[in-house]
Amino acid sequence: MQRSLRLSLSLTGAAALALASTPIQPVAAQEDGSAADLGVMGITLKDAVKFNWGFQGALQGAGTPNQAGIGGFLPIAVGENSVFFADVLLNANFSDYEGYSSIINTEVAGTTISTSTRLGYRWLNGDRSWMVGVNAGYDSRPMNTGDADSGVTLYDKESAFFQQIAAGLEAVSDTWKFNAYALIPVGDTKQRLNSRYLGGALDTYGLDVGYFITPDLNASVGYYYQQGDLDDADGSGVQVALDYVIADGLTLGVNLSHDEAFDTRFSGNISYRFGSNSTATETKKKTWQKPTIQALSASVKNRNIRVHDAIIQTICVKPLTHYHVAWRSETITIAGLTIHCNPGAPKATPNGWEPR
Repeated sequence: MQRSLRLSLSLTGAAALALASTPIQPVAAQEDGSAADLGVMGITLKDAVKFNWGFQGALQGAGTPNQAGIGGFLPIAVGENSVFFADVLLNANFSDYEGYSSIINTEVAGTTISTSTRLGYRWLNGDRSWMVGVNAGYDSRPMNTGDADSGVTLYDKESAFFQQIAAGLEAVSDTWKFNAYALIPVGDTKQRLNSRYLGGALDTYGLDVGYFITPDLNASVGYYYQQGDLDDADGSGVQVALDYVIADGLTLGVNLSHDEAFDTRFSGNISYRFGSNSTATETKKKTWQKPTIQALSASVKNRNIRVHDAIIQTICVKPLTHYHVAWRSETITIAGLTIHCNPGAPKATPNGWEPR
């Protein structure tokens, strides 16, 4: 009898010890395996990564216009730990501030429509502590031109059309954010804007390093190198930025950049995205708000075609004198013959004049 009692007490103690060392979870949580119980590993990406669209706007910056438009993120294929996506933007580009050119000398006039398209692939590492991604695409930017911010009278104002291809690498954790990018103009990268200035699209190569002060507040520091066919803007620059998510889908940002060509430029931006997860529970939403998960469906950064202008250096010496010069495309008539300044043309004289 005593032996049986001792055996029962031993078994009871062992059972109690086993129960004490076993995590106790609500039955409902064990049944549905919610994100709250499993953490980031319990997130199903097909539920968290959805099509989203919305609006964005930005103030003019170093070679970039005042703009506002619409954009959308489309997940083409969502896997267990990855997403293949398309990201598109359509922006209306507006006039520069009066007397303050975004491209250095010539004020940009409104209104034109620019486009930006990216295809990309993003994935999470094994423990989902990092999101890594690659992307590439094409951008276009028509540009109307206005007066010079220096007060110089300009003639023969023309419109221009610039294009670029782009590529990017990104990595995001709950603390850090890295973004490397290359913007490479293609096509006619140098175009005449008016009687005095040429405009050129800039090759830009940069790296931004960001730190999440909170999950909703990200500060970043960046370095970039720019170069173009006009040579005047070649060199390095730095920029600092601050982005703050003030509500679901609504983000405000400020950016400060400096380089020798554009000097110091300050700009701001805003974006609002309508997601497809509005019916999700608050528990799931909270888990999905981790930076690594949010980054899977975030719009790609650094997509503007950056343009600068430079004075037309090539001139023509006027006939009969060596003391007067003419700008490219200027037309004069001498002895009944109309000629125009077009240095380098097949039929141009050594002084740069071409019969018209």
